[in-house]
Amino acid sequence: MAATGYTSTTGDARKVSRSGGVMTGELTLPDSSPDTALNAASKGYVDTQLAAVPFVTPSQNRPAYRAASWSQQFQSGHGWSASGSGVGSSNANDTSVFCKGTQSFRVTTTGTGAVANIRRLASALPDLTGKAIRLIFRVSDVTHLNQINVIIGTSTVANTFNWRLHTHASAAENQVLSGEWATMTLSWADVRSVTGAYTISSTGVPSVTSGFTDFMFQVVDDNTGNPVTVNLQAVEIIPDTKTTFSSGVVSITFDDSYASQHTLARPKMDSLGYRGTLYTICENIGLSQYLTEAQLRSMQDQSGWEIAGHAFYSANHNTKYNALSAAVVEDDIRRTRAWMIDRGFPSDSFAYPGGWFSRTTDGTSIEALTCKYFSNGRGISSADNLETFPPAMPYRTRSITGIGSLAGASAKGLPANLTGAGGTLDRCLQGEWVILTFHEVVSGTAATTNQCSQTDFNSIMDAINSRGIPVLPVGDVLRLYT
Repeated sequence: MAATGYTSTTGDARKVSRSGGVMTGELTLPDSSPDTALNAASKGYVDTQLAAVPFVTPSQNRPAYRAASWSQQFQSGHGWSASGSGVGSSNANDTSVFCKGTQSFRVTTTGTGAVANIRRLASALPDLTGKAIRLIFRVSDVTHLNQINVIIGTSTVANTFNWRLHTHASAAENQVLSGEWATMTLSWADVRSVTGAYTISSTGVPSVTSGFTDFMFQVVDDNTGNPVTVNLQAVEIIPDTKTTFSSGVVSITFDDSYASQHTLARPKMDSLGYRGTLYTICENIGLSQYLTEAQLRSMQDQSGWEIAGHAFYSANHNTKYNALSAAVVEDDIRRTRAWMIDRGFPSDSFAYPGGWFSRTTDGTSIEALTCKYFSNGRGISSADNLETFPPAMPYRTRSITGIGSLAGASAKGLPANLTGAGGTLDRCLQGEWVILTFHEVVSGTAATTNQCSQTDFNSIMDAINSRGIPVLPVGDVLRLYT
């Protein structure tokens, strides 16, 4: 860069006087400088149009950390032990891997698909009435993980409530990723099964919530001869969702910016006073079959909806971020945020294309890139448990996706499974944050699994209303605990 025709008033020849002057040449900054429009080219971003995109940051409406009323952090003298034929080796006082205190509890499986437990028996646990369970753990490599379960009971686990904490998916995104500390919560509404004297009603009401003496954290590998190593750092008790939402809470979200979200979904929601969250593909706005900017503005300004981010370019959304480089992904997220701010859509919420928040093709965390520009990220994982409030991982909030008239008979997204007795909405009443993800609503018969008929959509809205469950946009829920 050259600067001519001015006299420095600062004594620094690198600085242009405010009174004028001409600068020629390319404006670049060193690679070590912050990522601004001036050094976009030197950082290898997609194209020079990035110079027109302002640097925008989230408002940091991140949920505050909820303190535990009881916490076992596996420090010296904790009294827990390993058990089960699936234990290949264990270290009850692992000082090499930990994130709290000075140690954690490690167990390595045998690779045979047998159960490996970290447990404590015959020792009183706190009263779990109105409580949720928060766990902090690390899986060194999830490739050969099958499942992780949590069991609470009495009488040497003769009477138990059983949760599936995590099931590893080989072809979809996982809440638990290799080599990281994961924090996950379990509510009473997510109990999967019971044994012995315990029962749970079809609507998720447990027969007892106190008097427990046994706790087991159970790891199972995929029986391929490959051991799995897990470090358990904390078992904690926190207030459940009911402390804020006595009947649970539902967020109705929509992906991909279909016009029918305005023409078919909005009227029903308006009639019930419901406000939704629209996760927007910016490039699609104004195109045929998609929402217009005027419709987005009307939904925000006249109906109180949240206009959130999903992607800037349709091609990037369809490819999914885990199949793109970090430079392309960050450019897309940054453009999305800038587009929203420029048009008066201040939401801090983002939904990952395809639910993928793990890593780009060159190994950068998609979640870490997102948190530069948004304060929360929604995934589509709901195989095991739904969300609690506040979410343990606000950049991995769990939602039910694939809601449609042609969803499989056992799918959570089938309208009848949402609205039927003992279904998701009944369980919500026991302390869940149910995030529903719709795509296209159609006036006639659904033709693809991405579509929900208007009749089915209206039935879901009526089912929520009949149960008296409050409905709030994602951002509004999160702002209640920030």
